[in-house]
Amino acid sequence: MKGRLWITLAALVLLAAPAIGQEQDAAELAKQAQNPIGNLISLPLQNNTNFDVGPYERTQNVLNIQPVWPFSLGKKWKLITRTILPVISQPAPGTDRTNGLGDVNFTGFFSPAAPGKIMWGAGPIIVFPTATDEVLGSEKWSLGPSVVLVATPGSLLLGALVNNIWSVGGDSDADDVNSMLFQYFINYNYPSGFYWTSAPIITANWEASSGNRWTVPFGGGAGKLFHLGKQPINTSIQAYYNVEKPEFAGDWTLRIQVQLLFPK
Repeated sequence: MKGRLWITLAALVLLAAPAIGQEQDAAELAKQAQNPIGNLISLPLQNNTNFDVGPYERTQNVLNIQPVWPFSLGKKWKLITRTILPVISQPAPGTDRTNGLGDVNFTGFFSPAAPGKIMWGAGPIIVFPTATDEVLGSEKWSLGPSVVLVATPGSLLLGALVNNIWSVGGDSDADDVNSMLFQYFINYNYPSGFYWTSAPIITANWEASSGNRWTVPFGGGAGKLFHLGKQPINTSIQAYYNVEKPEFAGDWTLRIQVQLLFPK
């Protein structure tokens, strides 16, 4: 979906969302939606529009379909599965574009069932070479470890997620993969379900030259949890500027998310 349409939809959702009668429940549910290892089934649809990509400074669009499904592993443990299916529109030379599915990313976090002051999860991350075109993926099978820490003091939800993947198979002619992702997240929640958020995704490609290794964005935005009938929906809009980036990466990213929640 085009960037302008996403902006319009997000503005309408944030401005016209109905009031929630039970405000305390709204704030708590918003926190669960923001928690990567929360015990909550959800379906986030996250659209990232990257501006000024490539030598022709064009727009790239990545829609991440990200189902989250927790499983109970007895009284002491749980497994939270997070899958990312990226649908990509990649600019090509001239006016052409390459559209299709990128590499599917799966993470399984093992986490204590009973939440403490500091919640944590750890497990494997696996990347499958499912891209429908070579420019949309790595053509490699990759895997590595992933760890997340979360704290919820008062109205805040704070945390960080880090992983690193290495290629272990795939097309022998494709470049090897050795990359890190680090994401910190800061959320301040109001009783109404409205919140401020900052969750930049910092990446490092260890196979790249030193001047093209890091992508470091800075920014944030706002979100609102509301009900459409009985269905809770979490929405947010954020903008990030890359203070450090590879030569042909985009300067700005607009992130818009609509997340369907299925509380137990």
